[in-house]
Formats: sequence, structure tokens, C-alpha cells
Amino acid sequence: MLKEGDKAPDFSVTADNRKTVSLKDFRGRNLVLYFYPKANTPG
Repeated sequence: MLKEGDKAPDFSVTADNRKTVSLKDFRGRNLVLYFYPKANTPG
């Protein structure tokens, strides 16, 4: 599990426009990531 201050692992997702976006695409730029629990789960 990630903790505050940990570096996020490299990952890729499909954006709304169906293009793949990777964390490495933002290397060297400021980026804010927000991780939240799966819907309908405690936490």
C-alpha cells in the first residue's frame, strides 16, 4: 500500500478519448494524483 510521500508506481490507463495515458508521460512535470477506494467499500 502506498503511504504519503511514496512515489507512485508507473501505470497506464485508458482515457475518455480511448488513448492510453501513462504516468511516465508526465515525468519532469508537476502532477497531482488522487487514489480513492473502490465504490461501495468501507474506508
